[in-house]
Amino acid sequence: MLSTKNHQRIWTYLNQHRAVSIIAGHVVVVTVLGLVWLSTAFAPALFSALAQAPCAKSDQTYMVRGGDTLGSIAAAHATTWQSLASYNHLANPNIIFVNQRICIQSHGVVKGNPTGNQPIVPVGLAAVRGRVNPFAYGQCTWWASQRYFQLHGFYVPWATNANAWQWQNRALEFHWHVSSLPSVGSIMNLQPGVQGAQGLGHVAVVEMVMSNGHVLASSMNWGPNYSQVTNFEFYPGPGVSFISA
Repeated sequence: MLSTKNHQRIWTYLNQHRAVSIIAGHVVVVTVLGLVWLSTAFAPALFSALAQAPCAKSDQTYMVRGGDTLGSIAAAHATTWQSLASYNHLANPNIIFVNQRICIQSHGVVKGNPTGNQPIVPVGLAAVRGRVNPFAYGQCTWWASQRYFQLHGFYVPWATNANAWQWQNRALEFHWHVSSLPSVGSIMNLQPGVQGAQGLGHVAVVEMVMSNGHVLASSMNWGPNYSQVTNFEFYPGPGVSFISA
């Protein structure tokens, strides 16, 4: 017969292997669930990117590069990310891939300007001008509207759905110019995460266009400076647009 000590050894051995089996089982379950989640989250967008039909002959074709977002592509071509997502049948507009083809309708670009870098001027539609500054003092949106009034004599006209990241879309709705090229006195619009902008984006006013192509822009609520007007250097690029009436 087995001694009590041998019984204890066998029991300990079985318990140890039982614990390892349970842990291994949990790892397998977590791994499988993770793979299922990844396939659910990314497969539709990946399939959409791979199965996309060619752009129409009259469209511009843009190939996604590293660092691009749908918002930055839209800003560079004076359109909205919603329009691009709808036109390109994107399952998830937050997920695009390097070398993915984005089709841009030709009516979103000035005739004779295939780069789409010049301002869009809605034919026959005058820019709407604001009469008051509806934004909260201390916010970047308040300063951008106030400074624009100081320079041009009128405020931005949009007051609702007007977090900083939404300004380029609101500008188009009110027939303002949106460009990827800066000009003195224009409103610079940064999308979230671009050049240090937070989750609601950022707006500032271009005070100077520098010789290197960068801009010196004044703003409020940039970094730790909540209610102070500060001047910082920024540069044109993905996720940056310039707005003017």
